[in-house]
Amino acid sequence: MLFVGDDWAEDHHDVCLQDAAGRVLASRRLPEGVTGITRLHELVAGHLDGDDPGQVVVAIETGRGPWVRALVAAGYRVFAVNPKQAARHREVVAVPGKKDDTFDAAALADMVRTRRHQLREVAADSDDAEAVKVAARAHQKLVWERTRHALRMRSALREYFPAALEAYAELTLTGPDTLELLAKAPGPAPAARLTRAQISAALKRARRHDIAGRATRIQAALREQHLGQPEIVTEAYAAGVRASAAVIAVLNEQISKMEATVESLFRRHPEAGVYLSQPGIGVITGARMPGEFGDAPGRYAGRQGAPQLRRHLAADHRLGQEEDRARPVHPQRPPGRRDAQPGVRGDQRITGRAGLLRRAEITRDRPHRRAASPAAWPASCTAA
Repeated sequence: MLFVGDDWAEDHHDVCLQDAAGRVLASRRLPEGVTGITRLHELVAGHLDGDDPGQVVVAIETGRGPWVRALVAAGYRVFAVNPKQAARHREVVAVPGKKDDTFDAAALADMVRTRRHQLREVAADSDDAEAVKVAARAHQKLVWERTRHALRMRSALREYFPAALEAYAELTLTGPDTLELLAKAPGPAPAARLTRAQISAALKRARRHDIAGRATRIQAALREQHLGQPEIVTEAYAAGVRASAAVIAVLNEQISKMEATVESLFRRHPEAGVYLSQPGIGVITGARMPGEFGDAPGRYAGRQGAPQLRRHLAADHRLGQEEDRARPVHPQRPPGRRDAQPGVRGDQRITGRAGLLRRAEITRDRPHRRAASPAAWPASCTAA
């Protein structure tokens, strides 16, 4: 077997080839791109006994990108190593603090030679799964970015305009009507001058219910007296909130477009129907499953791996459909909870004097629950 350590950078790759005994066969710095991958194949071919690409084991500190996909397509066994794992292994084989690209590549080759049973091999997922993964992760990042901007805007409103947080609480800060009203009136004074018709128009464009009642409550909350900041400071805060509202509005639009892209790509996947057949799984959550778990057969070992789960779900096509609708769902008592009175169901509990009489009847009916008389006590208990 041939073991390859690949210490990658933005524009080049430092590679080191080792044999099964750990002897360094070659070390090169290769450029990124087609030229570099071609030279790597030539280097491997010059040291590999035979023509089986499965005998080439590669360790690299990333699991994605064109370079990794080219290695997998060539038939090499590629292991994506976590950078923290690689750093700990370098400390084992060298003096801590030593930093050299050539040595890092040799350390990766040594790691995949001696500890590949502890690493996860990069699977050859289908192009459909890769496309779903890219789109689902892009959608997730947009949602995270919107949350960050919303939290920043909330923090700024607390500093100078707390009435807005109370007024728009039921609408959420990322709602289109809230963003429209904040862009129109980002400060306490202009917000207090908003008319009920202006607020109602924003709510109507956002397709809210109970427009009249909500408009009345929002106007009343915006006109309440709150502690504030000096006028010039308020003006500075208002400019920042207006900018944040504009950014969040754009993110809302792009998130909706990305959701449509994720759904379109996910429904092209041949196993999309299997994932969507599971109870409680929607399009976005279902898309993240093949995107994060992959769809390469044999990716996970063991009886409870993802391939076995997919086969079971595909075999039982009724899951989440006819079978679930045919069987009624009954409420169950939480585990560890006991009835307050022995022998009495929770909906038939008796309290007061009637409860005492009922428990006495239960004790008479169950001799094993009666307390033993002193005559039946052990001698060790009555010796005193």
